[in-house]
Amino acid sequence: MAKYLLASASGMGFLCLIAGLSPVQALPSLEIADKNVAVNQDDGSYENNYSHQSNLAKNISSKLLIAHEIQKNFPSINQQQKNQDLGVDSGVNFWQPIIPQSASSSSTSYKLAQVTSVSQLSDVQPTDWAFQALQSLVERYGCIAGYPNQTYRGNRAITRYEFAAGLNACLERINELIATATTDLVKKEDLATLQKLQEQFAAELATLRGRVDAVEARTAQLEANQFSTTTKLNGEVIIAGIGASGGAPNDSDPNIILVNRVRLNLTTSFTGKDSLITGLQAYNFLGGADGQGSLQQSLGLAAPLLSASSARTSFEPQFPGLNVNTLSGVGANSIQLYKLLYVFPVANKLTLFAGTAAETSDAFPVITPFYGEGQESISRFAGLNPVLRVSGGTSGTGLASAAGFIFNISPNFDLRALYGSVNANLPEKSATEALPGVSTTPLGAGLFSGSSIIATQLTFKPSPALDIGLNYAHSYHEINILATGLVSSDIGALAGVAAGTPLTLNSVGGTVTWRLSPKIALSGYGAAIFVDAASNSVDASTTFTSWMAGVHFRDLFKSGNTAGILFGQPLFRTDTGGSAQLTSTGDNRATPYHLEAYYRLQVSDNISITPGAFILFNPEGNSNNETTTVGVLRTTFTF
Repeated sequence: MAKYLLASASGMGFLCLIAGLSPVQALPSLEIADKNVAVNQDDGSYENNYSHQSNLAKNISSKLLIAHEIQKNFPSINQQQKNQDLGVDSGVNFWQPIIPQSASSSSTSYKLAQVTSVSQLSDVQPTDWAFQALQSLVERYGCIAGYPNQTYRGNRAITRYEFAAGLNACLERINELIATATTDLVKKEDLATLQKLQEQFAAELATLRGRVDAVEARTAQLEANQFSTTTKLNGEVIIAGIGASGGAPNDSDPNIILVNRVRLNLTTSFTGKDSLITGLQAYNFLGGADGQGSLQQSLGLAAPLLSASSARTSFEPQFPGLNVNTLSGVGANSIQLYKLLYVFPVANKLTLFAGTAAETSDAFPVITPFYGEGQESISRFAGLNPVLRVSGGTSGTGLASAAGFIFNISPNFDLRALYGSVNANLPEKSATEALPGVSTTPLGAGLFSGSSIIATQLTFKPSPALDIGLNYAHSYHEINILATGLVSSDIGALAGVAAGTPLTLNSVGGTVTWRLSPKIALSGYGAAIFVDAASNSVDASTTFTSWMAGVHFRDLFKSGNTAGILFGQPLFRTDTGGSAQLTSTGDNRATPYHLEAYYRLQVSDNISITPGAFILFNPEGNSNNETTTVGVLRTTFTF
């Protein structure tokens, strides 16, 4: 073969061309350095290099460009991005970045850049023995390319497949010249050299064609069977065993229960920058209006209404078995629409969102690493600052209709805000009473007339290792509740005041995460909720406070595994005014504390198992209650 390459300067140019053709990563289906393929090393000029691959997409044909695109998409087809949710831990959480981004992004690729002059190549000098040959190929045929950094790397050894790819590129260029009948046609010597080379590499060229045909067939199959050109489907399945001991005095320990939650999420984009999120879910937690069938009620730690309790797990809805808008029951494993939200950019730094089933956590970036209903902390207390949970802000059922904005002031600083209305779909409040002063539509009616919330979060990152979020929320409630689902005193927030008393709430909080190293982070939050009666006939107020601090570990003992240890104080009344009571009648007031530990074992890319437990001291702020332990064994499947 060498004698044909040396027959002319142009022939030598082809050798120089192929010797440098290795600029980017190859498609796995077009692997060059295959250990099962014998490389011709008769003259010792080729060396095996199994770690290096070459991308032929730029030079062999437009078919390989298609193949490259299909290959880049295979990971997103075969494996769903893990450990994410649709705002409330359902498989996708695209709110984590300050600027919403595409669900998948490829790493930077190295692409060949067309060379129009040899002087563009910084590592090719006029004194080089191959300079004239390269110059001839560039000026006469234009069928070589260099790296983006203006280098050619002509001393690198190549494989026969790479040589065949470069040869194919020049054949196509020569065919173009012949087709256009230019005056500077290919010389007879060049054609003779090309003919010999084509014969020498006939097997390799045929292999390349076969592989491209296989990719085309695979592409056609994917296009024919794809779910949608605009929509991605992912999901999360949680199956967990829960056991508990302790609770109210004279109550027996409840049986171990087996529960589930299933979520299917559809993320649709019409422009490539917007997202329409549709989420369906089903669960078998029970509770209803009076808490019957819930673990918290069996422990004696639940409120007499709506089963609010500090013994609640992270993946349990705030109002299990109940449509709180109308106080109607929801059967176990009934399919519900828990998420419907549209997000769209309107300017470079401004994004808007609106939906009829949304939650505060959908709009605000999560600061603490303990958040993750199916992956991280096992208690409702640990995952989020209580300010985000006020007014059903994270009910797990998409309680409110909401609209808001995301303003990215800078890459390290952004402001977000929303307005949410709970019963925006009801034209008027029901006249029927479920309790004295409490309608069967207890949260009111109308977009601006019923229970509502205005919430905002300022997020900034003063350094790569430090994340800080500051929250404020102003709420109006038709009835006497906080609607956080965190403690039993959530119901009857103004103790000693009628259940039908409307409230105004002003809530402030902050969350901080400090990454000591890539694998260890300190995180904590503090919150205060100021509650006032909104009725002119009632003078009452109270203040709730809460805090948490903990350590989070990544890749503990094995890559992909995480763990957390945390301690804090659940919501607790610290002050009252007017007719409000500091402690409910019959309680022995004591500060409650929460201690939790968990370890998530990543079994595979799509399966994780999380054993964990949390201990409640003075549960519900009442020392009459026994120290309570809740153990959880949670298995999470993502797809």
